[in-house]
Amino acid sequence: MDPAAEHRYVITLSCPDTTGIVARIATFLADAGGWIVEAGYHSDPGTGWFFTRQVVRADSLPFDARELRERFASVAAKLGGDTTWTVTDTREPKRIVLLVSEEAHCMHDILGRVAAGELPVRLAAVIGNHDGLGPIVRAHGVPFHHVPFPPPGGDPQARTAAKAEAFAEVGRLVDQHDPHAVVLARFMQILPPELCRAWAGRAINIHHSFLPSFVGARPYHQAYARGVKLIGATCHYVTPELDAGPIIEQDVIRVDHGDTAADMVRRGRDIERLVLARGLRWHLEDRVLVHGNKTVVFP
Repeated sequence: MDPAAEHRYVITLSCPDTTGIVARIATFLADAGGWIVEAGYHSDPGTGWFFTRQVVRADSLPFDARELRERFASVAAKLGGDTTWTVTDTREPKRIVLLVSEEAHCMHDILGRVAAGELPVRLAAVIGNHDGLGPIVRAHGVPFHHVPFPPPGGDPQARTAAKAEAFAEVGRLVDQHDPHAVVLARFMQILPPELCRAWAGRAINIHHSFLPSFVGARPYHQAYARGVKLIGATCHYVTPELDAGPIIEQDVIRVDHGDTAADMVRRGRDIERLVLARGLRWHLEDRVLVHGNKTVVFP
Protein backbone atom coordinates (compact mmCIF):
# COMPACT_ATOMS: atom_id res chain seq x y z
CA MET A 1 0.00 0.00 0.00
CA ASP A 2 1.18 3.51 -0.82
CA PRO A 3 2.40 5.07 2.47
CA ALA A 4 0.89 8.41 1.44
CA ALA A 5 -2.56 6.79 1.39
CA GLU A 6 -2.18 5.99 5.09
CA HIS A 7 -1.54 9.57 6.17
CA ARG A 8 -4.56 10.76 8.18
CA TYR A 9 -5.71 13.60 10.40
CA VAL A 10 -7.92 12.58 13.32
CA ILE A 11 -10.43 15.07 14.76
CA THR A 12 -12.21 14.43 18.05
CA LEU A 13 -14.80 16.67 19.65
CA SER A 14 -17.20 16.65 22.58
CA CYS A 15 -19.66 19.46 23.26
CA PRO A 16 -23.18 20.23 24.49
CA ASP A 17 -25.61 18.47 22.18
CA THR A 18 -27.68 20.55 19.81
CA THR A 19 -28.86 20.51 16.22
CA GLY A 20 -26.49 21.10 13.33
CA ILE A 21 -23.19 19.93 14.85
CA VAL A 22 -22.57 17.23 12.25
CA ALA A 23 -23.54 19.61 9.44
CA ARG A 24 -21.10 22.28 10.68
CA ILE A 25 -18.19 19.86 10.83
CA ALA A 26 -19.03 18.21 7.51
CA THR A 27 -19.44 21.58 5.78
CA PHE A 28 -16.14 22.83 7.20
CA LEU A 29 -14.30 19.77 5.90
CA ALA A 30 -16.10 19.69 2.56
CA ASP A 31 -15.35 23.35 1.91
CA ALA A 32 -11.67 22.61 2.49
CA GLY A 33 -11.78 19.56 0.21
CA GLY A 34 -11.49 17.13 3.13
CA TRP A 35 -12.10 13.46 2.34
CA ILE A 36 -13.64 11.76 5.41
CA VAL A 37 -12.68 8.08 5.62
CA GLU A 38 -14.02 7.37 9.13
CA ALA A 39 -16.78 9.03 11.14
CA GLY A 40 -18.23 8.13 14.53
CA TYR A 41 -20.98 9.91 16.45
CA HIS A 42 -22.62 9.49 19.83
CA SER A 43 -25.36 11.57 21.44
CA ASP A 44 -25.83 10.90 25.16
CA PRO A 45 -29.37 11.85 26.26
CA GLY A 46 -28.49 11.35 29.91
CA THR A 47 -25.87 14.11 29.93
CA GLY A 48 -26.99 16.12 26.91
CA TRP A 49 -23.53 15.72 25.42
CA PHE A 50 -22.38 15.00 21.88
CA PHE A 51 -19.22 13.14 20.83
CA THR A 52 -17.58 12.60 17.46
CA ARG A 53 -14.40 11.24 15.91
CA GLN A 54 -13.58 12.06 12.30
CA VAL A 55 -10.67 10.75 10.21
CA VAL A 56 -9.66 12.72 7.11
CA ARG A 57 -7.20 11.88 4.34
CA ALA A 58 -4.28 14.26 4.79
CA ASP A 59 -3.63 14.45 1.05
CA SER A 60 -7.16 15.75 0.45
CA LEU A 61 -6.49 19.00 2.31
CA PRO A 62 -4.42 21.91 0.94
CA PHE A 63 -2.87 22.60 4.36
CA ASP A 64 -1.10 20.72 7.17
CA ALA A 65 -2.24 19.61 10.63
CA ARG A 66 -1.14 22.86 12.26
CA GLU A 67 -3.34 24.93 9.98
CA LEU A 68 -6.18 22.42 10.33
CA ARG A 69 -6.07 22.99 14.09
CA GLU A 70 -6.14 26.75 13.62
CA ARG A 71 -9.11 26.60 11.26
CA PHE A 72 -11.05 24.01 13.26
CA ALA A 73 -10.70 26.12 16.41
CA SER A 74 -13.18 28.62 14.98
CA VAL A 75 -15.70 25.83 14.33
CA ALA A 76 -15.33 24.43 17.84
CA ALA A 77 -15.63 27.89 19.43
CA LYS A 78 -19.20 28.17 18.13
CA LEU A 79 -20.31 24.96 19.86
CA GLY A 80 -20.16 26.12 23.47
CA GLY A 81 -17.62 27.14 26.06
CA ASP A 82 -17.19 23.62 27.45
CA THR A 83 -16.33 22.12 24.08
CA THR A 84 -13.14 20.03 23.99
CA TRP A 85 -11.44 18.89 20.80
CA THR A 86 -8.21 17.59 19.33
CA VAL A 87 -6.61 17.33 15.91
CA THR A 88 -3.82 14.78 15.58
CA ASP A 89 -1.57 13.76 12.71
CA THR A 90 -1.01 10.02 12.30
CA ARG A 91 2.54 10.73 11.09
CA GLU A 92 3.48 12.46 14.33
CA PRO A 93 4.71 9.58 16.53
CA LYS A 94 3.20 9.33 19.98
CA ARG A 95 5.24 8.53 23.05
CA ILE A 96 4.55 6.33 26.05
CA VAL A 97 6.33 5.66 29.32
CA LEU A 98 5.80 2.43 31.26
CA LEU A 99 5.79 2.18 35.05
CA VAL A 100 6.57 -1.33 36.32
CA SER A 101 7.29 -3.25 39.50
CA GLU A 102 8.19 -6.95 39.45
CA GLU A 103 5.41 -8.64 37.45
CA ALA A 104 6.61 -8.63 33.86
CA HIS A 105 3.77 -10.03 31.75
CA CYS A 106 2.17 -6.73 30.68
CA MET A 107 5.56 -5.12 30.09
CA HIS A 108 6.71 -8.08 27.97
CA ASP A 109 3.56 -7.84 25.87
CA ILE A 110 3.95 -4.12 25.19
CA LEU A 111 7.67 -4.46 24.43
CA GLY A 112 6.84 -7.18 21.92
CA ARG A 113 4.04 -5.22 20.26
CA VAL A 114 6.20 -2.12 19.97
CA ALA A 115 9.11 -4.12 18.52
CA ALA A 116 6.75 -5.74 15.99
CA GLY A 117 5.28 -2.39 14.96
CA GLU A 118 1.82 -3.38 16.22
CA LEU A 119 1.37 -0.27 18.36
CA PRO A 120 1.55 3.22 16.81
CA VAL A 121 3.95 4.51 19.44
CA ARG A 122 7.52 5.16 20.53
CA LEU A 123 8.36 3.64 23.90
CA ALA A 124 10.39 6.45 25.45
CA ALA A 125 11.33 4.82 28.76
CA VAL A 126 10.45 2.26 31.41
CA ILE A 127 10.60 3.24 35.07
CA GLY A 128 10.60 0.58 37.78
CA ASN A 129 10.54 0.64 41.55
CA HIS A 130 12.55 -2.60 41.38
CA ASP A 131 15.58 -3.13 39.16
CA GLY A 132 14.98 -6.74 38.11
CA LEU A 133 13.33 -5.89 34.78
CA GLY A 134 16.09 -3.51 33.71
CA PRO A 135 18.12 -6.00 31.61
CA ILE A 136 15.04 -7.06 29.64
CA VAL A 137 14.09 -3.46 28.87
CA ARG A 138 17.61 -2.45 27.86
CA ALA A 139 17.85 -5.50 25.58
CA HIS A 140 15.01 -3.90 23.60
CA GLY A 141 17.00 -0.68 23.30
CA VAL A 142 14.71 1.20 25.70
CA PRO A 143 16.05 3.29 28.61
CA PHE A 144 15.28 1.86 32.05
CA HIS A 145 15.27 3.96 35.21
CA HIS A 146 15.26 2.39 38.68
CA VAL A 147 13.56 4.53 41.32
CA PRO A 148 13.58 2.65 44.65
CA PHE A 149 10.64 3.07 47.02
CA PRO A 150 10.89 2.57 50.79
CA PRO A 151 9.96 -0.94 51.99
CA PRO A 152 7.08 -1.50 54.43
CA GLY A 153 7.75 -0.89 58.09
CA GLY A 154 10.08 1.48 59.85
CA ASP A 155 9.30 5.01 60.90
CA PRO A 156 5.99 6.05 59.23
CA GLN A 157 6.98 9.69 58.87
CA ALA A 158 10.34 8.88 57.31
CA ARG A 159 8.70 6.34 54.99
CA THR A 160 6.09 8.89 53.86
CA ALA A 161 8.81 11.43 53.10
CA ALA A 162 10.91 8.87 51.21
CA LYS A 163 7.89 7.77 49.18
CA ALA A 164 7.04 11.37 48.27
CA GLU A 165 10.64 11.88 47.15
CA ALA A 166 10.50 8.72 45.02
CA PHE A 167 7.27 9.82 43.34
CA ALA A 168 8.76 13.25 42.67
CA GLU A 169 11.62 11.52 40.83
CA VAL A 170 9.17 9.32 38.89
CA GLY A 171 7.24 12.45 37.92
CA ARG A 172 10.40 14.20 36.79
CA LEU A 173 11.51 11.23 34.67
CA VAL A 174 8.08 10.84 33.06
CA ASP A 175 7.53 14.52 32.36
CA GLN A 176 10.83 14.96 30.58
CA HIS A 177 9.39 12.77 27.80
CA ASP A 178 6.00 14.57 27.73
CA PRO A 179 4.29 11.25 26.93
CA HIS A 180 0.86 10.80 25.38
CA ALA A 181 0.30 7.90 27.78
CA VAL A 182 1.76 6.82 31.11
CA VAL A 183 1.07 3.09 31.36
CA LEU A 184 0.97 1.43 34.77
CA ALA A 185 1.96 -2.04 33.56
CA ARG A 186 1.34 -3.78 36.90
CA PHE A 187 3.03 -0.94 38.79
CA MET A 188 2.30 -1.83 42.40
CA GLN A 189 2.37 1.67 43.82
CA ILE A 190 -0.61 4.03 44.21
CA LEU A 191 -0.06 7.29 42.34
CA PRO A 192 -0.39 10.36 44.58
CA PRO A 193 -3.21 12.81 43.76
CA GLU A 194 -0.85 15.40 42.29
CA LEU A 195 0.41 12.94 39.65
CA CYS A 196 -3.14 11.73 38.96
CA ARG A 197 -4.11 15.32 38.22
CA ALA A 198 -0.99 16.06 36.17
CA TRP A 199 -1.50 12.93 34.05
CA ALA A 200 -5.31 13.03 33.90
CA GLY A 201 -6.53 11.39 30.71
CA ARG A 202 -3.04 9.99 30.05
CA ALA A 203 -2.30 7.62 32.95
CA ILE A 204 -3.66 4.16 32.12
CA ASN A 205 -3.86 1.23 34.54
CA ILE A 206 -4.73 -2.46 34.28
CA HIS A 207 -6.15 -4.53 37.10
CA HIS A 208 -8.00 -7.78 37.60
CA SER A 209 -11.76 -7.34 37.52
CA PHE A 210 -12.30 -8.91 40.93
CA LEU A 211 -12.02 -5.48 42.51
CA PRO A 212 -13.71 -4.68 44.79
CA SER A 213 -14.85 -8.28 45.39
CA PHE A 214 -11.35 -9.60 46.11
CA VAL A 215 -9.15 -6.84 47.43
CA GLY A 216 -5.68 -7.10 48.90
CA ALA A 217 -3.07 -9.76 48.28
CA ARG A 218 -3.45 -12.88 46.12
CA PRO A 219 -6.81 -12.00 44.50
CA TYR A 220 -6.78 -15.02 42.18
CA HIS A 221 -6.29 -17.32 45.15
CA GLN A 222 -9.22 -15.62 46.87
CA ALA A 223 -11.30 -16.16 43.74
CA TYR A 224 -10.24 -19.80 43.57
CA ALA A 225 -11.34 -20.31 47.16
CA ARG A 226 -14.78 -18.88 46.28
CA GLY A 227 -15.17 -21.04 43.19
CA VAL A 228 -15.70 -18.20 40.71
CA LYS A 229 -16.66 -19.06 37.14
CA LEU A 230 -15.42 -15.90 35.37
CA ILE A 231 -12.20 -13.94 35.72
CA GLY A 232 -11.30 -10.80 33.83
CA ALA A 233 -9.46 -7.51 33.64
CA THR A 234 -10.22 -3.80 33.44
CA CYS A 235 -8.20 -1.10 31.69
CA HIS A 236 -9.00 2.38 32.96
CA TYR A 237 -7.68 5.89 33.38
CA VAL A 238 -6.07 6.64 36.73
CA THR A 239 -7.78 9.02 39.15
CA PRO A 240 -7.13 9.81 42.82
CA GLU A 241 -9.87 7.31 43.73
CA LEU A 242 -8.15 3.92 43.57
CA ASP A 243 -9.18 1.77 40.58
CA ALA A 244 -12.29 3.89 40.00
CA GLY A 245 -11.31 5.94 36.94
CA PRO A 246 -13.11 6.00 33.58
CA ILE A 247 -13.10 2.51 32.04
CA ILE A 248 -11.57 2.05 28.59
CA GLU A 249 -11.87 -1.71 28.08
CA GLN A 250 -12.88 -4.89 29.94
CA ASP A 251 -13.01 -8.58 29.12
CA VAL A 252 -13.55 -11.90 30.87
CA ILE A 253 -12.74 -15.57 30.38
CA ARG A 254 -14.49 -18.58 31.87
CA VAL A 255 -12.90 -20.89 34.42
CA ASP A 256 -14.28 -23.98 36.10
CA HIS A 257 -13.85 -26.32 39.03
CA GLY A 258 -10.96 -28.10 37.32
CA ASP A 259 -8.77 -24.99 37.28
CA THR A 260 -6.23 -24.55 40.05
CA ALA A 261 -5.26 -21.24 41.60
CA ALA A 262 -2.13 -21.32 39.42
CA ASP A 263 -4.33 -21.81 36.35
CA MET A 264 -6.35 -18.73 37.34
CA VAL A 265 -3.21 -16.66 37.77
CA ARG A 266 -1.97 -17.73 34.32
CA ARG A 267 -5.31 -17.07 32.64
CA GLY A 268 -5.66 -13.79 34.49
CA ARG A 269 -2.30 -12.63 33.18
CA ASP A 270 -3.38 -13.54 29.65
CA ILE A 271 -6.53 -11.44 29.84
CA GLU A 272 -4.67 -8.54 31.48
CA ARG A 273 -2.21 -8.45 28.57
CA LEU A 274 -4.98 -8.41 25.99
CA VAL A 275 -7.18 -5.82 27.69
CA LEU A 276 -4.28 -3.45 28.33
CA ALA A 277 -3.08 -3.73 24.71
CA ARG A 278 -6.57 -2.96 23.40
CA GLY A 279 -7.12 -0.03 25.74
CA LEU A 280 -3.71 1.46 25.01
CA ARG A 281 -4.20 1.13 21.24
CA TRP A 282 -7.60 2.84 21.38
CA HIS A 283 -6.15 5.65 23.48
CA LEU A 284 -3.25 6.15 21.05
CA GLU A 285 -5.62 6.16 18.08
CA ASP A 286 -7.74 8.88 19.72
CA ARG A 287 -10.74 6.57 19.93
CA VAL A 288 -11.46 7.28 23.61
CA LEU A 289 -13.32 10.42 24.68
CA VAL A 290 -13.76 11.00 28.42
CA HIS A 291 -16.74 12.79 29.94
CA GLY A 292 -16.93 12.81 33.73
CA ASN A 293 -16.23 9.29 34.92
CA LYS A 294 -17.37 7.62 31.69
CA THR A 295 -15.83 7.08 28.30
CA VAL A 296 -17.07 6.92 24.74
CA VAL A 297 -14.92 4.48 22.75
CA PHE A 298 -15.31 4.68 18.99
CA PRO A 299 -14.62 1.31 17.29
